[in-house]
Amino acid sequence: MTALTSDLPPAVAAPAPAAAAQLNADIRRESRRATLRALGRSLLTFLLTIVAVIVLWVGALWVLQISPYVGKGPIDVWNFLVTVPNAAANRAQLFGQLWVTLGHAAVGFLAGLVAALLIAAAFQLSKGVEHALMPLAMLLRSVPLVAMAPVIILIFGRDFASVAVIGGIVVLFPALVNIAFGLKSASPQMNDLVSVYGGSAWTRLRKIALPSSLPEFFAAVRISVPGALTGALLAEWLAVGGGIGGAVGGYISGAQFSAVWSAVVLVTGTALVLYNLVQIVESVALARMGMADRA
Repeated sequence: MTALTSDLPPAVAAPAPAAAAQLNADIRRESRRATLRALGRSLLTFLLTIVAVIVLWVGALWVLQISPYVGKGPIDVWNFLVTVPNAAANRAQLFGQLWVTLGHAAVGFLAGLVAALLIAAAFQLSKGVEHALMPLAMLLRSVPLVAMAPVIILIFGRDFASVAVIGGIVVLFPALVNIAFGLKSASPQMNDLVSVYGGSAWTRLRKIALPSSLPEFFAAVRISVPGALTGALLAEWLAVGGGIGGAVGGYISGAQFSAVWSAVVLVTGTALVLYNLVQIVESVALARMGMADRA
């Protein structure tokens, strides 16, 4: 028996732990490379987006021949926030309003995304729940919020509850569609394997559907970030006041067009930054989980 073992080629007789360690090292090295590639793509996309927005902004003002009194360009916004004598007061006012809007957006984002995740999970567990609730979600999507706002304010009042409902409605439907699609994209063979070993529908959801839906979940988060800001602005304008959504109307009526454009730039820039931060987190997470090709 000993002679047979000693006659084996060196490659066959090589210790298994060393081969396993080398394989793990290769996997970690490839994961780091995929993470760096994902970060590079995300940062390049962010820079190109900023350049494209500025070009479109300046080009639209030039093509439409908007009066400089009304239409402000990047230099005008820079002067309003940085170089004019009242720049410090302008920044304090607008950034204070932006923080209020971000707080309202966070409320709507969490309300809508959590509701979408719970409803999508219920759809996955029960077709009857899906058939019952999907028409309601379609109704919320199709009715304009301007028409629904008086009813929402009457029921919930002019408080954070209305912010959560209005922002949640804006976020809910696109997030629900993406998450529900991701949960249904799980491998049927994997689901069958869990069922064969006695797993319940909840086990299939937890072990198979949720991990496989991670790319769609991140897509829902990316879509929900600008949607939550839109919902916050609508809630401030229609219901609770405050923030940039509540202040823009006063700026327009007072012909403070530099303040209007600066507020729009701050909201747009914040949405772009948050969107790309989510995209970077998504790229890194999917690269580490071996799902970079689905990003």
